[in-house]
Amino acid sequence: MRMFEKSSKLDNVCYDIRGPVMDEANRMIAAGEKIVKLNIGNPAPFGFRAPDAVIKSMSENLTNTEGYSDSKGLISARKAIVEYCRSKNMPDVSVDDVYTGNGVSELITLCMQGLLNSGDEVLVPSPDYPLWTASITLAGGVAVHYICDEQNEWYPDIEDMKSKITEKTKAIVVINPNNPTGALYPKEILLQIVEMARQHGLILFADEIYDRLVMDGLEHIALASLAPDLLTVSFNGLSKSHLLAGYRCGWMCLCGDKSKAKGYIEGINLLSSMRLCSNVPAQSLIPTALENLEDAKNMLLPGGRIYEQREYIYNAIADIPGLSVVKPKAAFYMFPYMDIEKFHIVDDERFVLDFLKEKKILFTHGGGFHWAKPDHFRIVYLPCVDDLSIAAESLKDFLHDYKQS
Repeated sequence: MRMFEKSSKLDNVCYDIRGPVMDEANRMIAAGEKIVKLNIGNPAPFGFRAPDAVIKSMSENLTNTEGYSDSKGLISARKAIVEYCRSKNMPDVSVDDVYTGNGVSELITLCMQGLLNSGDEVLVPSPDYPLWTASITLAGGVAVHYICDEQNEWYPDIEDMKSKITEKTKAIVVINPNNPTGALYPKEILLQIVEMARQHGLILFADEIYDRLVMDGLEHIALASLAPDLLTVSFNGLSKSHLLAGYRCGWMCLCGDKSKAKGYIEGINLLSSMRLCSNVPAQSLIPTALENLEDAKNMLLPGGRIYEQREYIYNAIADIPGLSVVKPKAAFYMFPYMDIEKFHIVDDERFVLDFLKEKKILFTHGGGFHWAKPDHFRIVYLPCVDDLSIAAESLKDFLHDYKQS
């Protein structure tokens, strides 16, 4: 009998945020066990709710959004996005340069499919958001990982980046604010990346969906604002800042000099048209959402929920022998370091699986973010402080005598 296997194109594609450990967690849930999920940045299950004005806006527009929109999106949504780009000093963005998507994830894959030929290389951070590496691989390209330096606030290692550019390199991916580390890159780092792209004629892909989730009085700088003479593709959306992950509401903007990318843009337009359009009811709330940014800011100030949860889990992790962590400045993730000598850890996926089975708490191992050593894991600090306290105490108890043979 003929057997049907997965395509060989998927042989080196992985997305371990929802991988084998998540499969085990789902098996445990199906068996009646309660699992605390600290593995995915999904605000709603933890009691976060979207702003009332945004929900009202979509509700009022439901009967007006029953049909397809333009493949790039509703003109009202794209005009609002253009204004947002102007507020961030992102150059040369018109409504024709904006594409709405079913979340940023869809648009990342679309962009890679439209750009890459077999063997083309793209520089991607390590650790990364794994969809970037997966999308590059699926498109036939090669993700070349540059190191982000834990000893320097998780900033990109500029010299390592330079050493990995070849004649096959087409682009650089910059995830800022960063997932999984929570780092926020300063202007001097961004300028060095821009100059690198300028010298080698590269496209910049700026994953900036956490740009409105910045703490400690700091400000995010849009990469495109520093590169008016280059093509920067900037990605953003409402899933995180407006707590709307399930609505799948994202966008990308083609910023700066597009004169050398006419063929690429034709490819993007073709792929965008093939999927007809993104979720139209979700598009309809974009103008209202971008007029209502204060709710997100309040969560990030002292006394605000995200801020206080970060403070708690940062101090709790630092208090566990054998662990340390760089304090995140943005988003709602942190990427703790484990002393693998102390715990004899050789397999970080096994570590999170062992912890899941014993304590019913789900993390994502560092390897899931293309971090080479088995010495990190990611924590999502969306749960309330009481739940984070239980998780931290459980982790401390688990690690007290944990050893991998």
